Parts: sequence; C-alpha cells; structure tokens
Amino acid sequence: MTQLLIAAGGGGDAIGTTLVHHALHGDEPAVVLSYSWERLVVDPVPGPRAERDFTGLRPLTARVSQITATSSAVAPAGSTLPRLAHELPITLGLLNPYRGVPHLAGQIAEAAEKYAVDEVKVVDVGGDVFARGDEPTLLSPLPDALVIAACATAGVPARLFLAGPGLDCEVPERDLLPDAGTDYVTLTASDTRSVEHVFDWHPSEASALLAAAARGLRGGCVVRDTGRPVVLSDAGARVYRIPIDRVLARNRLAHALYVRDVDSLDAAEQVSRDVCGFSELQRERERALRPQEMGSSEGSVDEALNDLDLWVKELQATDAEARYATFRCVAEGLGLTGAAARSLRTRLVEERPRQYAAPLFALSAPD
Repeated sequence: MTQLLIAAGGGGDAIGTTLVHHALHGDEPAVVLSYSWERLVVDPVPGPRAERDFTGLRPLTARVSQITATSSAVAPAGSTLPRLAHELPITLGLLNPYRGVPHLAGQIAEAAEKYAVDEVKVVDVGGDVFARGDEPTLLSPLPDALVIAACATAGVPARLFLAGPGLDCEVPERDLLPDAGTDYVTLTASDTRSVEHVFDWHPSEASALLAAAARGLRGGCVVRDTGRPVVLSDAGARVYRIPIDRVLARNRLAHALYVRDVDSLDAAEQVSRDVCGFSELQRERERALRPQEMGSSEGSVDEALNDLDLWVKELQATDAEARYATFRCVAEGLGLTGAAARSLRTRLVEERPRQYAAPLFALSAPD
C-alpha cells in the first residue's frame, strides 16, 4: 500500500520524513508532499517556490505536481528537491501555499483520494508545528501551521508525527514533551540507511540531528546561528503520534489560519504577524538584501583545517557540554561556504575518521 506523508516544514523535512516512513512502514512505497521552501543558502529568493519556478515537473494529481530527478529550479531560485527526488526512495509532490489554505487542502485531499490512504501522516522534525505561537525562540511557524490548517480543512484523517522534539533549535524539548503524550515510536540506526548518504551534500541540520539521535549519539551538538548546543537525548530519537485536532487546539497560528480560511500567502503572513508578532517571510526578505558570503577557495580549506583545533578548543571553552557539531556549523565557523564547505567535510571524514560520528563531527576523538 502506498503511504501519504507531508513534510510539514519544507527544506530538509523531506529527509526526516523519509526516515520516519521507514520506521513506520519499512520499504512500502511512499508519496511525500513538501514545500520547496528552503534557507537562503540553498535558495537566494525569499519565500517558497511554486510550479512556475520549476521546469520538468510531472502531474501527480490535477493540483499536485511531482518533482523528479530531471526537474530543475528556474534561476535565480534554487531547490534541493530535484536531487532528493533522485536520491530518496520516495515520490515527491510539490505543495504550493500561494493560494492559501483552500488550495493546500485541495492538494492534500486529491492525493489522499488518489492513493486511497487511511491516514495522512504529517511529519515535522523538531516540533515547531506543536508550538503555541508565543515562544520567544520560535522562528518559522508559518509553513507547518498552513499544513495543519489545510489538513483540518480537507477533512481527511490525519495525524502529526513529531520527530525529534527540540532538534530544530526552535521550541526546546522540555517545552514540548509534557504535552506530546506517550504514544511514540523510537527510531533506530537501521531507519537511517536510506537517507544517510544525503548528508554528504544536503545542509539540513535538523534532519541530520534526527539521524544522529536515531544512531544512538547522545550529548550536546553545536549548530549554526545558536549560542547553545542542542542536546541529543533519548527523546530526540522518538516520533510522537499526536491527533491533528490536538495540534490545532494548541497551535494558535494554525487555528487562526483554519478559522479565517485564508486564501493567499499574503493573507497568511498577516495572520502570522497578528498571532505570533512577526513574519518569517519578512525576515527572509531582509536577510536576502544583505551581502551574501561567497564560497571560499580550496586554499582556504587548508587554512580552515589548520585553524580547526583552535576553533574546537574555543568552542568547548564556551560550553563544556558540547560533544559534536554539524558539518555546516564547522564550515561556517571556519569561514567556509558553498563548494569549499563540502570540500572541508570530505577532507575531515578522510583525514579525521575517528571524529566522524555520522552524520556529525565529534569535537574530540573517542578514547
């Protein structure tokens, strides 16, 4: 039977969703609906991508386009989804939020009808979908909230699968677990095999942390843009099953989007301002106007390797709990981006294999 899942946050959530699908259903075929809504390091154009931003799409349903390995984002936009369509054992469908909740609901309902699924599984890595909306650390509530509102509008049986609470560096694990319940499945290392190769090139940190937790890594992991390590705990390897009505009751933004039945992304953005006090889309627009760093030369990779031990020493002095770092954090901490960052990762794996704690970098070699 084909399973229907939704990668609620876009970006790298398709990777985490594939991991969760394997834990739940093994090698059964899966269709994953996802936004193409990625960080500026991948897509320099703010906001999500729509069908007009791609070439090489195929029809999946009347309203849903399939992204394939031969699809491509139209420059200057970028997207990792075509490569993920090639490398992940799933079928990828594109969610388009520009026409708001009714259109998203129609996309979900059509896919659910086509594949005759008993339940639509909404997967979120980290758990900001289960936020109330007033958390001071909340950064990107809108994509997830739109999915929840659309599922409720579509009227299809749906359930949230909250994977790795706290691993997206937004709402801490301690704030999510009391209301997450006790209905969960625990991921294992075997569940990561279908996605582990993707981290060689994909910049997603939340999905990398989920894979790390599933592989049994425990302790603090430093990620980019934060002053504190994310703690890999036993709960980080769990996937909590939560009814959509409970999510709708807790997530104030999702509830407001559902009640108002907003029919455009612009209207949804205004609701986010009203409920959460900010617009992540506006933040993206402002960041896009700043000068972007360019990838450094290969010679700078050599310099970064020479500076690595001092960087690690300073990092550990700042926080003694730090045991790991994401490769993206290491690269950006040493001033590398783009191709140079990928080159640094390759060389670290080759030259410091004892510090390769897949898919993370261990700050010190094991004894």
